[in-house]
Amino acid sequence: MKKVSFKSLASWISVCCMVFSAHGLEKSVLDYSDVFALEYASNPTFNRTGETLYFVKRSMDKMRDSTRSEIWQYNIADDSSTPVLTDIKGLSSFTVSPNGEHIAYVALTEQGSQIFKYFIGANRSVQLTQLDNTPYSLAWSPSGDKLAFLMRVETQKSAIFTDMPSAPKGATWSEPAKVIDAVQYRADGGGYTTPSYSSVFLLRAEGGLAQQLGKPNVPHSSSLVFSNDGEFLYASANLADTPALVPFGEDILRYNLETGEYQAVTQRKGSETAPKLSEDGKWLAFLYVEDEKLSYQFAELVIQNVANNEERRLTLNLDRSIDAFFWGQNSQHLIFSYIDAGKTKLAKVMLNGDIIGLNAELGGQSLGRPYTSGEFAISAQGAIAYTSASSQRPAELELLKPDGKTLPVTHLNDDWLTQKALADVQAFSVESTIDGRQIDAWIATPPNYDPTKQYPLILEIHGGPHAAYGPQFSMEIQLMAAKGYVVVWSNPRGSSSYGKDFGNLIHHNYPSNDYQDLMDVVDVTLTQSFVDKNNVFITGGSGGGTLTAWSIGKTKRFNAAVVAKPVINWLSFALTADAYPYFTQYWMAKMPWENQQVLWDHSPLSLVGNVTTPTMLLTGEADYRTPISETEQFYQALKLQNVEAVMVRIPGAGHGIASRPSRLIQKVGNIIAWFERYKRNE
Repeated sequence: MKKVSFKSLASWISVCCMVFSAHGLEKSVLDYSDVFALEYASNPTFNRTGETLYFVKRSMDKMRDSTRSEIWQYNIADDSSTPVLTDIKGLSSFTVSPNGEHIAYVALTEQGSQIFKYFIGANRSVQLTQLDNTPYSLAWSPSGDKLAFLMRVETQKSAIFTDMPSAPKGATWSEPAKVIDAVQYRADGGGYTTPSYSSVFLLRAEGGLAQQLGKPNVPHSSSLVFSNDGEFLYASANLADTPALVPFGEDILRYNLETGEYQAVTQRKGSETAPKLSEDGKWLAFLYVEDEKLSYQFAELVIQNVANNEERRLTLNLDRSIDAFFWGQNSQHLIFSYIDAGKTKLAKVMLNGDIIGLNAELGGQSLGRPYTSGEFAISAQGAIAYTSASSQRPAELELLKPDGKTLPVTHLNDDWLTQKALADVQAFSVESTIDGRQIDAWIATPPNYDPTKQYPLILEIHGGPHAAYGPQFSMEIQLMAAKGYVVVWSNPRGSSSYGKDFGNLIHHNYPSNDYQDLMDVVDVTLTQSFVDKNNVFITGGSGGGTLTAWSIGKTKRFNAAVVAKPVINWLSFALTADAYPYFTQYWMAKMPWENQQVLWDHSPLSLVGNVTTPTMLLTGEADYRTPISETEQFYQALKLQNVEAVMVRIPGAGHGIASRPSRLIQKVGNIIAWFERYKRNE
């Protein structure tokens, strides 16, 4: 997407409008029900020969209010796609066997999630397991005779009071007390959890009883990979005495499959995850996060010689976060994805550290808001399948051939999105009044935009705060624009994808000058003739909710605000959030009881006495990441001051409010309804 100067933005949009008018294009605009029409691609996976590309087609199930997943295959030779597995409930992962004859996948049954084996030639599946918990991170052995996977193992519950008398026959007593002694005892999306850890298991490819390979009480994470001879298995694990208190403590272990013993092959200060062996077996590649106790730390790509442990930090000088990687042809290079200036990009890195950019941008998998995203895979011939980025479409699959040419693979939304008038999205940047830094931003104008009219403005703020927006497809943005709003979003200081220094400008100092960056974006946007300066609104979720609450405590410029799933009081948040071991060690200089004044000074609640802006609070009732008690504090404080306020609680929803289609509709619908109430019509 070409970045335009803001002075030319209005004229550029006017030209687009005239082009549409000249061609007489009459299209309907999006409405809330269109959420259920969305489809997108994910999980691209090649077979070993590279002739067939498998992927997951995800669509919305209107009757079950969920996402439906199907495995499809794309034949590269004749450019054709056909369904493989379409009647799968709860598909969560899949992997193709080394000989290309089978697909192992996880699907939901009446007994919970289980591993299945699909015989491609026979078009038939068999269930391999009867597990008590959900398996994930499936990996085939080189010969295809074994499957490795990760699964949660429950540990024994604590019992304090053991002398409780038994209830008499026929009596109805209350439930027994629940005893908790684990560091991590609840999780967003999972509620209050049973004490457990994730371990490595082995399963014969014919099925049977799964063997636990991992040692008791040693939590494992990320991907698994067999050695090329099938004698060893590499995995990431946290060997700390109390792993839950060491967020960046993973080392890579090598398990001897004959003896069951393991050896730590990396022991850096920080976290090593996602092991992958080169095809020639000489190098082990992995992601490494150097733990400097900073709030913004990201992964770099490292390779280690299997024979002598020589290490090379291939992307040390890139200063960008590595998302995923794969070994390339002949073990001479790796292909990796990384985030840069709000976009997910691909690059090739040679074994000497030379980096070559590739002509591909990934995205389209964050349907609600325009976050960076994307997946890719590499074939034996060097072709790259990836989920493509567009402001006008969710993720489609494209194929980047070795000759540099790009071939579209899927057209999942052409049947209906081509009939819709969508918001146009343009990039721009502003200069921060704090220190002159460039702040990237994007603006969406309503469909069928009329340059002679003025439109109300919504500032939409991303969460994280170490995350990044970009020019990605966003159903929430598109729906806001379809309802007649100009929408602007940006990456203020602290955002990811701009390097370590930019991200850590808010280290132990959040919110702070990131607020001014956002106001600078609003100031510049309001200079445009098509923006109604009398109707300016603000919203954001999670970290964006925190900044929204902070902003209305600093300024009265907004007609109304929607504060979604915020942190309002750092003192209470630190000791109620599910990930409190991480937040207290990395986002705070000291423990909350040692740091009260600093935390209070950065809490939006400290500014609530200044707030006069009509405010909606919107949070999931099952949110344990930014607990709804944070929302309730701000709501009650506003009510005590007679500020117009409403609290919208989404039943059953965790931190990801828009995890189900109807919840996405509820979220954006409530936001628009609140803003409509406070629009000035003069």
